[in-house]
Amino acid sequence: MTSAISSQRDTRWTSLYVLCIGMLMIVLDITVANVALPSIQRDLGFSQSELAWVINAYLIAFAGLLLLSGRLGDLFGGKRIFVIGLGLFTASSLFCGIAWSAPALVAARFAQGIGGAMASAVILAMIVTAFPEQGERTRAIGVFSFTASAGGSVGLLLGGAITQTLGWHWAFLVNVPIGIITIVLGQRVIVAPLGIGWRNGADVIGAVTITASLMLGVYAVVSVPIAGITSPPIVACGVLSLALFATFLARQLSAKKPLVPLRLFLSRNVGGANVVQMLLSAGLFGFFFLDTLLLRRTLNYSALETGLAFLPLTVTSGALSLGWAERLVTAFGARRVLLVGSTLAFAGLLALTLAPSDANYLVATFPAMVLVGVGMGAAFPPLMLFAMSGTTEADAGVASGVLATSSEAGAALGLAVLATIASIGGFRVAFAAATACVAIAIAVAASVLEDDAALGVVDDKRGSEPESA
Repeated sequence: MTSAISSQRDTRWTSLYVLCIGMLMIVLDITVANVALPSIQRDLGFSQSELAWVINAYLIAFAGLLLLSGRLGDLFGGKRIFVIGLGLFTASSLFCGIAWSAPALVAARFAQGIGGAMASAVILAMIVTAFPEQGERTRAIGVFSFTASAGGSVGLLLGGAITQTLGWHWAFLVNVPIGIITIVLGQRVIVAPLGIGWRNGADVIGAVTITASLMLGVYAVVSVPIAGITSPPIVACGVLSLALFATFLARQLSAKKPLVPLRLFLSRNVGGANVVQMLLSAGLFGFFFLDTLLLRRTLNYSALETGLAFLPLTVTSGALSLGWAERLVTAFGARRVLLVGSTLAFAGLLALTLAPSDANYLVATFPAMVLVGVGMGAAFPPLMLFAMSGTTEADAGVASGVLATSSEAGAALGLAVLATIASIGGFRVAFAAATACVAIAIAVAASVLEDDAALGVVDDKRGSEPESA
């Protein structure tokens, strides 16, 4: 036992980097696919309405399965679920790259979403349990946060470069060798708890109802820009999603071994952090989408130039997440850093809201990129600390899955709503709506989240015997 713990300490930073490579693959793939859409449409004959399903098929599977995947990590071990998910993601990337028709690509993207959900849902839980000391945990979460947040803008640059030089197929095929290497490294170096076992947390009814609820809900949201919010199928899916969610909650209150321990949400920090995560994701994911359209359509930037335009955000976000997050949280406290970071992101979005739609990049967009990048880099690491506070090793996976679900649900809702607003009222109104989401997030964080004394992971050793590297 002593040697296993020592081995875990020796390899945990290497494990972190392997986990982050896996996360980077998943995050990159979302934005890389966005940039490649025009080429995909031309080669595979997608109609304009059908083209959205290259993104939607992935998003429905990804968002729908995050919560279940996080709980599977608790039951069977995060390392096992991560490797299986990354294997499915890598294999699906191969089929995306060789897709011979529009239906084949959509099916492969759905499978990619399943693998991406399995792999990404357990990463934060493994990081939190591997780094029990708050200073190291903040530093490790900063690395993860940078990967998750800045990966989107890196994906725009990489996607533009690959699509323009090698073709859209390689936007997916590049995942295959990286995925294989990451899986091999993960099997060798990741040390994580084995899990509490199926008998200690199985809830088949809960798993079915929440997965169906989330998939139907995300389907309804992403279909609004195409079919309209009053479309009978969309309304039916929305109502059924809510009914299934209510059934899930009732099941969790009555089940002896619930899929999601609702006691997690009795914590102001955990519940509040998930609400803040959803609102920030809606505003900031909408910012990525809107600013990409603004640069491409109004300023006539190419795909590669658009990726380069997001570099200020990537650099500033990385500098804060990787170099300063731990020091800032230690010096000023997680709550203050979260509030200041969110306020800076709000200022960046407000600047774009007030700027003319045809304003020069250096005058309007560049300062906004810097402010949003600094804000994201400062806000997300402490937000993740709040979301994982008070969890045990037995339920860290589901807490991680809940946070990821909040992020994806917020992103899906924000994208659907802001895209509709942009098409009706223009970019300025849509940026104003994104800014409002961030403003509400700041208000929730200021009024709900408690101070840093509540942070930390409960030392619960159930299922904590590490998997062998």
